Amino acid sequence: MKALLNTDTKFEQVIAIVAEKIAQLLCAEVFILDHYSCIIASSNPQFLKSSFNYICKHITNNYLQVSLSLNTKVAEVIICQPRNGEVISYRLAQEVVELVTNQTAVIDTLLHQHQLKDKFIYDLLHGLIDEETTLIHYSKILGIDLSPPRAVILVSAADSILSNDISYQIQHESIEVEIRRWANVVIQSVVSFFHLPNDSICAYIGNGEVAVLKASDTKNLSGWANRRDLPEQCSSSWSNLTALKRAARALLTYLQEQTGMSLNVSVGRYHPGIRGLAQSYQDARAALSLGCRFCDRNKVHCLDELGIAAFIGIRDEQTKIELAANLLSPLNHESELLTTLDTFFAENCCSSSTASRLSIHRNTLSYRLDKINLLTGLNPRNFDDAVQIRLALLLRKLSISD
Repeated sequence: MKALLNTDTKFEQVIAIVAEKIAQLLCAEVFILDHYSCIIASSNPQFLKSSFNYICKHITNNYLQVSLSLNTKVAEVIICQPRNGEVISYRLAQEVVELVTNQTAVIDTLLHQHQLKDKFIYDLLHGLIDEETTLIHYSKILGIDLSPPRAVILVSAADSILSNDISYQIQHESIEVEIRRWANVVIQSVVSFFHLPNDSICAYIGNGEVAVLKASDTKNLSGWANRRDLPEQCSSSWSNLTALKRAARALLTYLQEQTGMSLNVSVGRYHPGIRGLAQSYQDARAALSLGCRFCDRNKVHCLDELGIAAFIGIRDEQTKIELAANLLSPLNHESELLTTLDTFFAENCCSSSTASRLSIHRNTLSYRLDKINLLTGLNPRNFDDAVQIRLALLLRKLSISD
């Protein structure tokens, strides 16, 4: 993310727009001067940085001089009378200058606030702000309510807007404008979809990605949750994840209809506290990267649905252990099934030798494997599923031994 422009640069940008708009409205040549009578903005760029005292000698028609005030800075606007014989009154010139300056300043302020919000959320998600009191202070200033439990949803259009074909068609200086336009469309669509009062919890964070800090508590996910989806305990990082993924899939469908673009969406787990948003972002970032690399595109990606890729691609050991614990959680009170799995893998997934070693009938073993499939959604007879379960069991034992 680029650093925000300093005050002087922002002022120069605003008055350049003001000069152009006044010239268009009054059909006249316009110069804006600083207190040294140096031209700092003009409808005729060739005169920039020149002294108006020198330029005025070559102006054959009369001109009006109107003061311009923007925040704490003051400048003088020179409006040359049109060459077509029409006369601009001082009062009209003054009203046009005030109107254009105020409108431009308001628009620039709104854009500046969006830049501040985007940068704040970027810093928040990347863990670049150390003090939690600072996080709370700036979130209140920017109107971002961080009090509800929140998880990160990432919306990526990198496949579309950053592709070589699109970049070749759009001139380099226009690419950033096109990306910003797309980001605004996505953000407004997210606001509309979730019926939000404003766009404060959405931000464009670069690389063709928009981050959504979605409220992930039961109340805010009730529209996408079944009763069996909502756990009694809300402290777990996997709480309400099923409902959150369902909301993300509905959002993806809606965004594709609104934009007509190829999009990928990823979901991060909920982690407690404001700083937990950075962890949620890391989950979503990893899911997006691995999902786009190893799975289908144009879909919702989440760590618990990446299969073997999650255990191979995730760098954070703790996240792998938590993923393993979540995958095996339906078997927490099924010691018999866990023993069956250990034996099944020790016997190289051979049903006859597993049944013999456990001293049970093969039909009983088949029943237990079916129950494991029903509870976990993974079939131990399937190679990919078996590898996931095996890795999860190993990580589970590792965490217990530690």
